[in-house]
Order: sequence, then structure tokens, then C-alpha cells
Amino acid sequence: MIQKILKTAAITVILAAAPAHALESDRNKPIEIEADQGTLDQKNQTTTFSGNVIIKQGTLYIRSGSVTVSKDASGNQFMKASGNPVKFGQQLDKGGKVDGQANNVEYASDTGVVRLVGNAKVTRGGDRAEGESIVYNTRTEVYTVSGSKAVSGKSGKRVTVVIQPTQK
Repeated sequence: MIQKILKTAAITVILAAAPAHALESDRNKPIEIEADQGTLDQKNQTTTFSGNVIIKQGTLYIRSGSVTVSKDASGNQFMKASGNPVKFGQQLDKGGKVDGQANNVEYASDTGVVRLVGNAKVTRGGDRAEGESIVYNTRTEVYTVSGSKAVSGKSGKRVTVVIQPTQK
């Protein structure tokens, strides 16, 4: 059960980071989790890993200080990863790779929303989006990249987006 929760949350975070298809073969690979400590609370449907957490499934990876995955009574799944920073990435079906990082990454299956907060950055090929936060709705496929002022009301980091020209 916990493997299914982790698999869904981890894959969704990576897939949500870029509108491209991850390697289909990764879904059939085992999930490997390494951490200094892990706790399973079966009654509350929560699993927490802490201390240099590394989650791998094929080419998909998440590296963070801690990851908590939970499931509510309705079956909705929630993942929170924190670190300095949380890093993630995966190879894509049509070549290339998506990589990203943020201080905190959250995913909620009930809304389909992935939030990267705190020095958020996503790259795919030469394309890049950076800001204080990046929010991606996996259902509507809408990205919102916000700078420091929009997130905290304080001036600071602005949004940066680089889009490479289409190759013919």
C-alpha cells in the first residue's frame, strides 16, 4: 500500500514538472527508497522518511531531507518533501530530461496540484522556469510561476522563463 502511494506521488511530481511524457518503462521498475530513518503509521496511513532521502524508480529520482506521504479516508494522496533543496528529475520518452528543485515540494491527488515553493526551478532541455514558487495543475495543465513579491509580498526574486526556439 505504501509503495503504491509513494509511486503515485513521486511519478506525479516528476510528470507535473514538465508537460512531456516520462519514460513509460519506469512505471514497471521497482521503487527504491534510501533514508537514514523511515516510519510507517499504518493506522493513520502515513509514511515518513528522513535524512538524505533518495527515491528512485528507473530514471525517476527524488532527493530530499524528508518525505511524508499520506492517504486520507477517501483515498486522496498527499506528498510533502522538504530539503535544501528537494531535487527531482526523470528521462523523457522522446529524449531529453526534466530536472527541478525547490525548498519544498507538495502534491495533492484530490486537486491534482503540485507546488514547488522556495527557490523553485524546472528545466527541460534548454527551457527553464524559475521563481519563488511554481504551481502546476495536472488537470488543467496550467503553470503559475510567481516571484517573491507575489508569494510573500516582499520584493526580491522575480520570475525568469527561458523558452528555446522550435527546431524544424
